[in-house]
Amino acid sequence: QVQIVQSGGGLVQPGGSLTLSCAASGRVFRIYDMAWYRQFPGKQREFVASVSSSGTTNYMDSVKGRFTISRDNTKNTMYLQMNSLKPEDTAVYYCNVEVYGADHSRYADWGPGTQVTVAS
Repeated sequence: QVQIVQSGGGLVQPGGSLTLSCAASGRVFRIYDMAWYRQFPGKQREFVASVSSSGTTNYMDSVKGRFTISRDNTKNTMYLQMNSLKPEDTAVYYCNVEVYGADHSRYADWGPGTQVTVAS
């Protein structure tokens, strides 16, 4: 079973920056894609950005040029650097990690989520 710990988030003024972290641990043999999603109240989670094990990245259009996703494979940790934040970025941010576990199964799991609030 993979354990996922998220950190970062909080309150920031419009135009400000925040960095989110997502660390995976536990009985896993390999970590594949890692991704960030966000969820607005009353809405479904939406894809924000992803990074493959080889470093290939993808972003939703509204965050391109403002957010940067990265990962450190030596630490099994993913980051989301968020710059030029807007009030419409306010949401709960979740990380999603796809792993090959010690039970020889491939699956994806979610982090607990972290609140990001952009307000003056």
